[in-house]
Amino acid sequence: MKLNPPVQKFIVHWGEMGAKWGINRSVAQIHALLYIMGRPLAADEIAETLEIARSNVSTGLRELQGWGLVKVAHQLGDRRDHFETLADVWETFRVILRERKRREVEPTLEVLRDCAAEAKTAPTPSSPDAAERLAAMLEFLELADGWGERAAKLSPQNLRRLSKLGDSIFRLVE
Repeated sequence: MKLNPPVQKFIVHWGEMGAKWGINRSVAQIHALLYIMGRPLAADEIAETLEIARSNVSTGLRELQGWGLVKVAHQLGDRRDHFETLADVWETFRVILRERKRREVEPTLEVLRDCAAEAKTAPTPSSPDAAERLAAMLEFLELADGWGERAAKLSPQNLRRLSKLGDSIFRLVE
């Protein structure tokens, strides 16, 4: 499949950004291709288009399926699996928010809660304000986690509406 320059530029950049977000470059490029094409693609077609090994495509698709970003879409008369991603960017944001919470925020909160509790009772503190700093970090992450949890529960339409209200909210508190 031949991609035009703007699509190529998007896919390459999405791969670069994915690497900065801790996602394998080719996994992010697979996601970008599926998103931009807007139709289910077979793994062979993905590999050929992105010029990456078929095994990398299979691994990348499994990872994206694990995130809930890609699903199998069967096509009439074709025995191969085809893959598609979410078309709604706001739904994609919600899925990523939920997964990052599960994979990153929840384990961090668990460790911070333990550290904050232990710091209160530690016989000799490492620093005079360690317990206060741990408590402040815990409070911040719990608050941010609560916001993220509420945002993830909103419909894509309401999440978009909330984001558009952001300027009004900032003006109100400033």
